[in-house]
Amino acid sequence: MEKGGVKILIVILVILVIIAGVVLAYKITKDKENSVQPVANEEEEKIIAEVEEKEVQIFKGNDRPIAVMIDNHNLAWPQAGLNQAYMVYEIIVEGGETRLMALFKGVDLEKIGPVRSARHYFIDYAMENDAIYVHFGQSPQAQTDIKRYSIDDINGISEDGTTFWRVKDKYAPHNAVTSTENLLQSAKNKKYKTVSTQESVLNYVTDEVNLEEGQEATNITIPHSDLQVVEYVYDAENKVYKRFARDEAQTDWDSGEAITTKNIIITFCDNYTLTDSENKGRQGLKNIGTFDGYYITNGKAIKIQCEKTERDAQTVYKDMNGNEIQVNDGNTFVNICPIDAEVTFGSSIE
Repeated sequence: MEKGGVKILIVILVILVIIAGVVLAYKITKDKENSVQPVANEEEEKIIAEVEEKEVQIFKGNDRPIAVMIDNHNLAWPQAGLNQAYMVYEIIVEGGETRLMALFKGVDLEKIGPVRSARHYFIDYAMENDAIYVHFGQSPQAQTDIKRYSIDDINGISEDGTTFWRVKDKYAPHNAVTSTENLLQSAKNKKYKTVSTQESVLNYVTDEVNLEEGQEATNITIPHSDLQVVEYVYDAENKVYKRFARDEAQTDWDSGEAITTKNIIITFCDNYTLTDSENKGRQGLKNIGTFDGYYITNGKAIKIQCEKTERDAQTVYKDMNGNEIQVNDGNTFVNICPIDAEVTFGSSIE
């Protein structure tokens, strides 16, 4: 072979060796990356899990809350959806009855109810939660305030017949129900916003709140009226309170599970009878100002001050030193009862 041919062959061999080296080096590098990647992923997943664990669960995401008026007449029991609400307000209405307003956020429920009519002072608490207000009918005062405050409301009386339906196992007016899917569709049809960036009314924390200096509160009795007396009994194993009304255990309509709550807030406010042409004994509520109350969780209770400056302003709950209270990450029943209500701690239910 001529010298020129040998040189060409050597050059080709050198090039092939270089290419082979490059390919080998690339393969080794990729193998190292692949061997390290799962570890990186595991570390990232661990960090994400730790962050999620420290994130408040009861009030997260940007879904706009939905506030639903729930019938609380004994013929309406049991009710559907209360255990999935992040807050439930209970306030006196006419006849010594109370009505509930359950707030939902980011949950999918096939049945909520029975849904009942609006009362004007419940609107205050829908506004402070930036919630879509859901009801089936309304008092004249509520009708006026819904218009005055431009409330995004869904009224079953004026819906098209698909948002609400009536069940056969209860009698009217205690048998109108709805679902979150239907309510969201109605809200979209009305062009209401369905997202909200407003912060929660309550100052939730992820670390467990134990009211070490508080008084024992394993059995609480709250007389909203002579008719409607509510009791909460502490379940120490699950660290929640089971709810009773008129000496009857409150349960979920479909599952039969006990209605429970992690937190209880009591606010003492004056209520009074309205003087209007209908003369039905409807109530008003003096809820603007600073009022005494209690915060109850994990078997203990502390005295608090409940401050509300305007009808649409968020209520601020403070301890007796003037600091906003920290609230356990869990659902809350807010019982707004008369100033002279004799709330007691320690009574038992047999």
